[in-house]
Amino acid sequence: MFSVKQKQVIAQEIERMLLSLHHPEMPTEKPMFTLRVEGKEAWSWAEIKPNWTFTIEHLPTVNPFNERQAGEDAQEGRGG
Repeated sequence: MFSVKQKQVIAQEIERMLLSLHHPEMPTEKPMFTLRVEGKEAWSWAEIKPNWTFTIEHLPTVNPFNERQAGEDAQEGRGG
C-alpha cells in the first residue's frame, strides 16, 4: 500500500511520538512496534515496523507497484 520511503517516514514519526511520551514501561530508545494499516480493499494493507530493525542482511520488502504509485522508482533507484 505504501512505498518503502513512505513506510520509513511513518515509522520515524511513530517512534518519535512513542519516545516523546516518556512512559515508564517504554524503552528510552528503539521502541519495538508493528503497525498494520488496512486500506479500502481486502488486498490493500501495509505493515510498518521500526526503521532500526532493518539491516543490510534484512532489507524491507519492496513492492514495485507501491513504488510506482508513489512515484519513487526513478528517485530512489531500487525503489526506496
